[in-house]
This record gives sequence, C-alpha cells and structure tokens, in this order.
Amino acid sequence: MEANRLDFYIGLSLAVSSSIFIGASFILKKKGLLRLASKGSMRAGQGGHAYLKEWLWWAGLISMGAGEAANFAAYAFAPATLVTPLGALSVLVSAMLSSYFLNERLNVHGKVGCLLCVLGSTVMVIHAPQEEEVDTLSAMADKLKDLGFIMFAVCIVGTSLVLIFAVAPRFGQKNVLVYILICSVIGSLSVSCVKGLGIGIKELFGGKPVLKEPLFWALVICLVICVSTQINYLNKALDIFNTAIVTPIYYVFFTTSVMACSAILLKEWLHMTTDGIVGTISGFLTIIMGIFLLHAFKDITFSWDSLPLYLKKGSLGFPFDQQPYVALPSHDSQAEDRLKLPRDGGRTAHQRAPSGGPQL
Repeated sequence: MEANRLDFYIGLSLAVSSSIFIGASFILKKKGLLRLASKGSMRAGQGGHAYLKEWLWWAGLISMGAGEAANFAAYAFAPATLVTPLGALSVLVSAMLSSYFLNERLNVHGKVGCLLCVLGSTVMVIHAPQEEEVDTLSAMADKLKDLGFIMFAVCIVGTSLVLIFAVAPRFGQKNVLVYILICSVIGSLSVSCVKGLGIGIKELFGGKPVLKEPLFWALVICLVICVSTQINYLNKALDIFNTAIVTPIYYVFFTTSVMACSAILLKEWLHMTTDGIVGTISGFLTIIMGIFLLHAFKDITFSWDSLPLYLKKGSLGFPFDQQPYVALPSHDSQAEDRLKLPRDGGRTAHQRAPSGGPQL
C-alpha cells in the first residue's frame, strides 16, 4: 500500500512538471513561427517546413520533449485518469506566458478560467484512483486484445484518416477544430502506447527481458507514428490560429479522448467508488468551464479597473448616474400640449400654400 502511494505521488510530481514544460513549449514554438512569418518564409499552415531551421522552434520542441518524457514516466507510476487531466496546468502556464511574451492579454474571464482549471485539477487529484490495475507488459497485451478496445482503435484510425484526407484539405485553414481533432483522437492511442512502454521500462529495470517482446517494439513504432502526426497538425493549428484558442480546445478534446480510451482499455473507473467517479467528473467539468472562459471571452476588453463601470451599466448602455432624464406625463403638461396644437397647426397651415396657389 505504501509503495502504491509513493508511486502515486511520483506520478503526480512528474505530471505537474510535464505541464510546465509543455505549456512553455507552446510559447517557444509560436515565437519561432512568428519570426519565420516576419521573414516571409512559407508558413507551416501552408505546408512549409522552414521552422526546422528556427532555433526557437527547436527550443520549444526540446521543452515539449522534456514535458512528454516526464509525462511518459508519469503514466508508469500513476493512472491515466489522473495524469491526463493535469494537462490543464499546461493551459494555465501557456496562458500566463503568452500574456507576457506574445502580447495575448488575459482579461478577467481568462484569469477566472485559469483559477477554475487549477481548482478542477485539484479536485481530480483528490478523487483519482491510487491503485494500478495493469502493472506488467503481459497484462497490457491481454488488455490490447480486448474486443472493445479493438473496435475503439479501428474507429479512431478510421476517423483520423477521414479527417486527414477529406476534411483537413477543405476546412483545416478555416476551422480550428479540424487540426485539433486530428491531434486529439490520435493522442488517445499515443497515450495507450506510452502507458504500455512505461510499464515495459519499469519491468526492464526490474531485470525482465522486455526488449525481446514483440509488443514492446510494436508500441514504439505506433508511438512514433502517432506523435509525429500530432506534431505536424499541432504546428499547423498554432501557425494559423491564436495560441489562447488552440491550447484550451486541444486540452478538452485530448483529455476527453484519453479518458474514453482509459475507460475502455484500462478500466480504471471500475475500481473507483461512486464518490470518486462523481468527484473526477465534477473536477473535469470545472476544468472545461475554465477552458470555456479562457476561450469564449478572450476578445472582450474587461479588467478589474473597469468592473465598477460594467456593474453600473443600465439597460440602455448608460451608467445610471448619466442616464438621460425623461419626464413622466402630467395633467398640466397634457393641457399645455393641447393649447399648443392649434397654434402649431395654424402656423403650419399659414406657411403652407395650397397646391397650385400663389406662394405667400
């Protein structure tokens, strides 16, 4: 029990450090892509690969590699239900750094969204399962042979191919969801590969001949294919769309895909209590609310200094102390209006001549 708890906290620490590295990588990559765009190079969104010569992009890739390595190790110690949702912290890091280095300012809604991401992650950590169900590579092989996971994997591969060859060429540059969906659905398979490889590496250090297992190398090949595809389409999304949009939406779809894959493959949810399941789902929904605030109101100029002004707004858009005064009708004003009508009518009639008559 103590060993499982120690593994849990090791995985938690690795997941948090992974989020910091990955959040910083988005900023470094975006900086590199912006520098290339200012030089007139062919952009990644147009199919160019000039970013391979930009050192800032490589710094972002190294940072992401460090984050993914920490994430890789975290899956070997902690359940995917815990590790994956903690990626919300990368959204927080990315949003904070983008406000300083990319001039993508956060308004009050964005700051509240970041706070909700942290609170939701905390709730998920508290209610996450602390015991692993799969701890050997042979057990992972049995899970991969499950009919439910095979059907899930076929659906993921089929959906990815349709998005890549049919949807992305037509709508990829117009809709941010296209490239992000490709990264997310493929990411669910890459997490499964990472989980299996992490377990295999633990067994390797334990003295077992894991390198002779065909499954180990099959997982390596699958991971390389999935990660390279994710990097390609994530670069396109970052090049075309705002970082503050790409990062949160990618988190929501990626985490949802991974949690679905974890439920089908590892069945970690079966070992959770009702309170744990409700707490995990509530924490995840809280994170989604925070992501929504970050994304939906990003273009609204709203700060703490302007909050009193917004609170004093009336229905017509005027502050209450500046709203135009409209007098209510009274008997005296109505009588005065009736006296003015004949004079107005007489003056109008006197000024207007009949049609065809002489002008006065």
